[in-house]
Amino acid sequence: MRIIGPEPLTVRTKVSSLPLGPIADRAAEQPSAVALVDDLAVRTWSQVEAELRSASAAMLSVAPDPDSRWGVLGDNAAPTLLAHAAGLLAGVGTVAISRQLTLRELADQVEDAGIVGLVTGPGGAAVAIEALDAGLVDAVVVHSCDVPTGAPGGAVSWDAWIAAAPKAEDFPVRPPRPVMVYTSGTTGRARGTETRWVLAPVETSGDYLRVLRERAQFPAGPHIVVGPLQHNGPLAAVRHLLLGEAVIVMGRFDAARTLALIEEYEVRSSVMVPTHFQRMLALDPQVRARYDLGSVTMIAHTGSACPPDVKRGMIDWFGPVFTESYGGSESGTLCRINSTQWLAHPGSVGRVVEPYRILVLDELGAELPAGEQGLLAFEAPEGHGIRYHRDEEKTAKAYVRPGVFTLGDVGHVDEDGFIFVTDRVSDMVVSGGVNLYPSESEQVLLEHPAVQDVAVIGVPHPDLGEQLLALVVPVDPSAPPTLAELDAWCRERLGAYKIPRLVEFIEVLPRNEMQKVDKKALRKPYWGEGRTIGG
Repeated sequence: MRIIGPEPLTVRTKVSSLPLGPIADRAAEQPSAVALVDDLAVRTWSQVEAELRSASAAMLSVAPDPDSRWGVLGDNAAPTLLAHAAGLLAGVGTVAISRQLTLRELADQVEDAGIVGLVTGPGGAAVAIEALDAGLVDAVVVHSCDVPTGAPGGAVSWDAWIAAAPKAEDFPVRPPRPVMVYTSGTTGRARGTETRWVLAPVETSGDYLRVLRERAQFPAGPHIVVGPLQHNGPLAAVRHLLLGEAVIVMGRFDAARTLALIEEYEVRSSVMVPTHFQRMLALDPQVRARYDLGSVTMIAHTGSACPPDVKRGMIDWFGPVFTESYGGSESGTLCRINSTQWLAHPGSVGRVVEPYRILVLDELGAELPAGEQGLLAFEAPEGHGIRYHRDEEKTAKAYVRPGVFTLGDVGHVDEDGFIFVTDRVSDMVVSGGVNLYPSESEQVLLEHPAVQDVAVIGVPHPDLGEQLLALVVPVDPSAPPTLAELDAWCRERLGAYKIPRLVEFIEVLPRNEMQKVDKKALRKPYWGEGRTIGG
């Protein structure tokens, strides 16, 4: 690991009007204290402050149009957090982009969000350089690896970009701009939505930081990132850093190393998914007993249902430090439950959080009483509902009536107000905490000349919870396409995590009278007593 010295390397400290609030305070009071750690380097608070000021100015110089943004491909490294934090405070705005996208997928998001520059690590460097070479963006900044040989002009290393940044005070002060993430839908096309870290509009970055402090998600102290920084949950680490709290970023999750880092840095919090829990519980008991984990006071978990035995095992090991959240990228957290509450109400995702109100609706939109199953919907005050970027149609489809939206899940509420999610109206699959939308995979597979029909469903996976299975009707049943052919076809058109790992060939897909595929019937053989979402 490269240890950055007491003074920033290739970083020119600047004085500017950019309000860094708690970060500036920490840099003044504890300049040499550890602030940000990744697999390659340790940054102090003085270095973080300097890099944020330079990154903000460098972003503004390429994004003079207030409607333009920077894209950040989500490699797990310190510059990913720094880029998001700098863009937010400077009012440029960033987009969290999957480093596994193909050029076609990336181009769609670049155009939709008005992206003019990309920050990337090794995982997304190839596609980012492709985008630059195709003229889709004006600049690409590469961190944690060398700029690829032969890269077109406009590609620069992170250190060189920071060193050459103009003065921040040369640019107008803009209102803060939240990070945008892209979430897919039943239409198969990803749509952007801004993160909901601060619900009410604010005019200045200083006001944003003040509200963020009032809504602090994690306890004070070091936070460890174990999930991919292209997803909404792990990105909450940006919030923690902005509040002047240390963050440790793991390049890749490793169960034993996670425990070692928790002990080394006296980690207080993290965001995890059930797959992380299962892999830690699978460690040899002697390895588990080797580390002091007493510093941990909160682990937030979300993304997919946690098997009850896994959750009890983690509570027995770490103590009652787990807080489960239910919601979406487009809504933020809607329900929350702590360990003590979950032990009393196993399987629940908790009670609704302010300012929302939970409703359970029947097919006609009438409210159902406690204990009855129906569509889970949430009543939101003005300005707190779901909004999709440049997509009024999809925004409207999220609402069952004015001021009441749904994420498309089915469930019930008990007499104590605890919410249970039991099914999905949509066909979304949650694999290892990542939302996968079968329609994206289906559309690509249907383009294959040897595929007549296809349905993609979620089936059980012992580690990830669910995985994608493609049920393919071949054009010629006597000579179906090979699995290798289908995999290669998908890899040219889809991010790797969207490609079904399982394929089965069938004669016909079951459809109802409206010719819609009956996915409930397709899933039934694989789920035994029934597919369920609640833990």
